[in-house]
Amino acid sequence: MCKGLATLPATCLKSAKDIKHKLSFLLQKPEPQTADQKEAKEKTATAKRALDPSEVEKWKESFSHVMSSEMGRAVFTSFLRSEFSQENVDFWIACEDFKKTPSSQMAARAKQIYQQYVEADAPNEVNLDAAAREKTRQEVEKVSPSCFNEAQKMIYTLMEKDSYRRFLKSKLLQDLSPKETSRVKKSSDWADNRQALAGGA
Repeated sequence: MCKGLATLPATCLKSAKDIKHKLSFLLQKPEPQTADQKEAKEKTATAKRALDPSEVEKWKESFSHVMSSEMGRAVFTSFLRSEFSQENVDFWIACEDFKKTPSSQMAARAKQIYQQYVEADAPNEVNLDAAAREKTRQEVEKVSPSCFNEAQKMIYTLMEKDSYRRFLKSKLLQDLSPKETSRVKKSSDWADNRQALAGGA
């Protein structure tokens, strides 16, 4: 140890070591996120191979087409993950699955979904106003297959009006329909060339 450090009080050295430890921890790349990104890329690559272009075109027509298609939900989930708002689609899917839960397990599952997504400061808290949050809490206490209906509808509307619009313009969706894009471009180029020829004649 150099002379300068030796003269410092032990508490300073300990603080310096703590800071160094925290910085080294922050500089490390988190493994789970890397694994998630790799998984998302693999899913997108699989989607590209397995997708029927007409299905992708349907997704562009309406949000309901995206949500009613298993592949559509998977691609949309990848997009939301890139925007750090995946909890919305996860909550919607959890609500859909909840409706099929056997009545004997319904109370426990409702509580789990509520704690995961709805209550204030939940690990994957969705964007609900205080009134909807409170109403959902009351519904969960009564427990029925429809106890999340209002909250689910609000999140669906939020995704449709907000995330879906960005999804339509996203590179992810454009990459899934490159043939369509190039076909449209070719026909537009042809129309431009025809117009130029007509104008020049």
